[in-house]
Amino acid sequence: MIAARFLVAGKVQGVWFRASTCELAQGLGLRGHARNLADGRVEVLAVGEAAAIDALDAWLQHGPPLARVQSVRRDTASPDDAGSGFAIG
Repeated sequence: MIAARFLVAGKVQGVWFRASTCELAQGLGLRGHARNLADGRVEVLAVGEAAAIDALDAWLQHGPPLARVQSVRRDTASPDDAGSGFAIG
């Protein structure tokens, strides 16, 4: 198991980004969260198998149809920061 924290910038709030991320993450068997930040970005914390994290990373590069992703920053994270399941915050 690995953990990654993503900061996604662009038009990513108000376009179903968190809900779509949650649906995908659950399908990939990941736990963690997706939440809006005050500066307009979305933070995604994901814990799971490396291949599933990589698949999420690839999807975050474009997000759902209404999103306009400008950048995605990926950092390592602590698995302890994620609860059980995947939540929208």
